[in-house]
Amino acid sequence: MPFHRFYVPQGLYSPCDKRSIAEAVTEVYAKAGLPRFYVVVNFIEVSEENFYVSGKSTTDFVRISIHHIARHLPSQVVFRYEKAIEPFTKGRGIRWEIQIAEMDRDLWNENGMNPPLGGSDGELLWRKLDRAIPYTAEHLELR
Repeated sequence: MPFHRFYVPQGLYSPCDKRSIAEAVTEVYAKAGLPRFYVVVNFIEVSEENFYVSGKSTTDFVRISIHHIARHLPSQVVFRYEKAIEPFTKGRGIRWEIQIAEMDRDLWNENGMNPPLGGSDGELLWRKLDRAIPYTAEHLELR
């Protein structure tokens, strides 16, 4: 599951901006073949007195921390990601940093289930239904 935390100065993005960013980020992963519901985006607003870069408080910097769990994606996903967020970063004169941590998928469960392997019939079913369900042979007939 790609889990995205955007640490942003308080009030930098409107609710509409946040929704647009979340949709753009989700699309990057959907195009890479992941179920859309795997993508989780959180915005953590940080007040100016609690947000420092180079030892100085700032209102024009966004820190994006991403955990990849479902699978390790090729480096071109970073390029697509940068393009997706560009209107909300570079396009607005905002400085930003992206960090991606590749996590061990064996330490991940979805609704108490070990998620199906990438590209498997189980994952294809989850992608189609846009939710996690048991993926036994009986359930795979839903495809």
